[in-house]
Amino acid sequence: MPAAVIAVANHKGGVAKTTTCLSLGGALAEQGFQVLLVDLDPQAHLTLSLGIRPEEVRHSVAEALLAQKSLVAVSRETQVAGLDLAPASGDLVILDKVLYGHRGYEYRLKQALERSSLPYDFVLMDCPPAFGTLTINALTAADLLIIPMQCEFYAWRSLRSVLELVTVVREKTNPSLRYRLLVTMYDMRSRVHRMVLDQLRRLFPQALFRTVVQVDARLRESPAHGLPITHYAPRARASEQYQAVAQEICACFSVPSAFLTGSAQIAEYSVIA
Repeated sequence: MPAAVIAVANHKGGVAKTTTCLSLGGALAEQGFQVLLVDLDPQAHLTLSLGIRPEEVRHSVAEALLAQKSLVAVSRETQVAGLDLAPASGDLVILDKVLYGHRGYEYRLKQALERSSLPYDFVLMDCPPAFGTLTINALTAADLLIIPMQCEFYAWRSLRSVLELVTVVREKTNPSLRYRLLVTMYDMRSRVHRMVLDQLRRLFPQALFRTVVQVDARLRESPAHGLPITHYAPRARASEQYQAVAQEICACFSVPSAFLTGSAQIAEYSVIA
């Protein structure tokens, strides 16, 4: 069975995008899966979160995108059993600009995945907080897009942009791309958060993860220790919640119909002011 390829993206910063990629990777590894994390963000926050200094990286994902090395060749083990990382380096800043305009640049990552004989069950890609060439590559290669979002007013505008990009990618490079929405940094004491969550459940009943990830200080601490929350604080609330999200992801891939397959939700969402 080929690896399930998942992109984690949102062009709005501060929505726990990297935290989600790291935590889900840890949760899936904890459940016995072999997982590869791919850091596509030039800021290299995912790489840093696993205790690896980007300036000391000898081989990075940039080499795989340039077809100089395979993803397996640039990947490295982490402190977590079953969890490997294809790290980012400063080369990605230049690469994001160099790739644009090259014929078929959107397929570089997809081709890198196809060229590699991946010994993984899941590949999770942390995308930059921008809709550049690296994010387009990730969505073109992905089976599933996870969109982390907060229950705040500005999140609606951000979500609209992401879903518009999904439409473009489906039309041009990846017609089978699916997406799911994940509520992060949720504060049940906030009336606004509760209202937005109710709206999301009404408008996106199929696309919204049932599990909601609440605010948890341990999530901010775990990267400083180079570990996902599931291994830094396995009994923490957020650890249990990301484990639950991982189980939902497994159910999605075993039951394809659980994916949101059409564009109805995008069309419905477009009427939101």
